[in-house]
Amino acid sequence: MTETAGLEMEQGGERSAQERLRERRATAHRQVRRTLARASTGGSIRERLAELTEAAPDVYDVDEPTDIYGNRIVAAVEERVAALLGTEAAAFFPTGTMAQQVALRCWAARTGSPTVALHPLGHPEVHERDAFSQLSGLRPVHVTSEPRLPTAAEIRDFAEPFGALMLELPLRDAGFLLPTWEELNDVVEAARERDAVVHFDGARLWESTVHFERPLREIAGLADSVYVSFYKSLGGFGGAALAGPLTLIEEAKTWRHRYGGMIFQQFPTALSALVGLERELPRLPDYVRHARVVAAALREGFAEAGLPWARVHPGVPHTHQFQVWLPYDSEVPAEAAVRQAEESAVFLFSSPWNAGGPGLAWTEVTVAGAGLEWTADDVRAAVRDFVDRLPERA
Repeated sequence: MTETAGLEMEQGGERSAQERLRERRATAHRQVRRTLARASTGGSIRERLAELTEAAPDVYDVDEPTDIYGNRIVAAVEERVAALLGTEAAAFFPTGTMAQQVALRCWAARTGSPTVALHPLGHPEVHERDAFSQLSGLRPVHVTSEPRLPTAAEIRDFAEPFGALMLELPLRDAGFLLPTWEELNDVVEAARERDAVVHFDGARLWESTVHFERPLREIAGLADSVYVSFYKSLGGFGGAALAGPLTLIEEAKTWRHRYGGMIFQQFPTALSALVGLERELPRLPDYVRHARVVAAALREGFAEAGLPWARVHPGVPHTHQFQVWLPYDSEVPAEAAVRQAEESAVFLFSSPWNAGGPGLAWTEVTVAGAGLEWTADDVRAAVRDFVDRLPERA
């Protein structure tokens, strides 16, 4: 066997092992008795449709005709979002990727600058395959490379001009981090001093109210435009909204059509968005507060189990999601987590584990409705059981 052929077989075997682990994780999601958050995508098509059918009459008149190209129920979602965020108008989009490209290309035309200042860990830079530059003619620049939101001083001292500042709130890939309310105000003011508009990537803005101790309208009111998601925290089928001044939203709707976002009928997605706004949005503050209980119990559990080098980041979660770091290669805690779910029906770490460097692994923890049932003692007990499935460190 040639060296190349052997490498290909090894890579193929590695991919197969990863696929098997994903399948085991998905099966465990469906079968476990306890977990901190049940993924909305975990059910069957029949189950998801049944849930929507049951909930829909509570949020919308289901005897009304279906939508066509964004009228009726889609328009109702847009009005609801604008009211929640305190903006003049909102536009429904099939994806956040499309919504934010449209928003920022509209702002670029108005400011005369295609340059967008954003964090290198922001969603457009990490998860969108250079869509800003490849499709919309935008030029991203990075104000800071630190794993946090930029400071007002960094905005003021940045060497290049930019027309728009994009802030992801919270910054997911840095640990779902938010600035303080005072820091956010200072950053926005610094951008305005440079005659730049401010756009919030608010895919998870819904759950930021506890940290900021402010209502959504006040938070969104700092920005010139805001994008929000209907599935990341609200459990919808998909979809997003762009909110802002009426003139911007009218222009954005034109570009939405040009980008292929004028979907013939979107009533299932729009219905699920309304259900999420009605049912999940009011519960998010409880999830955030309980995530702090869970995070503290995780730290205590790891210390009691004899694994002192374990990190919960941030120490006090800013939202209902945060990171856990352990001193192992990623496949080790990944296997331990799935085995715990398979053997005990308790899925403590249900998200994938990622490599964070040599001998370091991290995962994301979400505390949602199912997690409210967990006491701190429950978390500590689950940690001990999880650590027992890890190999002893030399």
